[in-house]
Amino acid sequence: MRRPTPLPPPPEPRPPAPPEPSVVDPAGDTAPVLPFETDRRRPAPIGTASPAPAEEAADLGFRDVWRAARARRRALRAEVRRFTVRQRRRRMVWLGVLGAFVVLVAGSFGVAYSPLFAVQRIEVIGTTQLDPTAVAAALDDQIGTPLPLIDDSEIKAALVTFPLVESYSLEARPPNDLVVRIVERQPVGVVQSSAGFTVVDAAGIALSTSPDAPAGLPTFDITGGTGSDAFRAAGQVIRTLPESIRAQVTAVTAATPDDVAFTLGATNTQVVWGSAERSAYKAVVLASAMVNRPPDGVRSYDVSTPEAVVVS
Repeated sequence: MRRPTPLPPPPEPRPPAPPEPSVVDPAGDTAPVLPFETDRRRPAPIGTASPAPAEEAADLGFRDVWRAARARRRALRAEVRRFTVRQRRRRMVWLGVLGAFVVLVAGSFGVAYSPLFAVQRIEVIGTTQLDPTAVAAALDDQIGTPLPLIDDSEIKAALVTFPLVESYSLEARPPNDLVVRIVERQPVGVVQSSAGFTVVDAAGIALSTSPDAPAGLPTFDITGGTGSDAFRAAGQVIRTLPESIRAQVTAVTAATPDDVAFTLGATNTQVVWGSAERSAYKAVVLASAMVNRPPDGVRSYDVSTPEAVVVS
């Protein structure tokens, strides 16, 4: 007898399926939502206008971009200010210094060229033969001129009328004084001509002329006149002599710049000098020789070679 075939085991129970989502419309009906529609945006209620997706995205995108750009600009400005604050401070300091310098220079120029620094008094110093009052009067046209605007050419043109003026210098003494320092020409001798006796300096400049020979000045007898090299050499020699010897000179002769000679009038002693080179040393040698051998017992001194003085 065959055994009966065993029955198959009962099937395992399936878990209950989740309830399908549904959409409730305004009418109260419930409609199932298909699986492929679960990720989609829910439809707007019936009877309301839903915004277009492109317009909504564009509106949101513009605001986001504008806010982001504004935040970026703020951050960038903050960074720029943080990194440039030292440069801005340094620039402000330099601008302040430059402005102060410009104001100082402009103020100085304005004050210097203003009537506050105009010439009100002219003082002439260094004159012994000239009358300082007369010299100051010749410069009266400078009164009222600001010190920086004093014209040297005008001063020179006024002083040229005084032959005794050899050189001059100007000194401004703010606020209102102008000092004129005069160096006078020193007469070294007299040149005789048909016009009379002309007093000249070492450069041959005529200082004055008179019909009679002035006392205390030697007479120059120079070949070529006052404009020659021989005269300039003779004039340099006389200026180099010490006052004690110069006061004894009565006549000076020279045919060339290398044969200057003069006469000591009290004893009629001749001094052979030679050229004007080493005149200071020759003057010292002559003074020593005159002490050792006084002129009253000497016919001539030859110091043309100062290392070997010849006394006769």
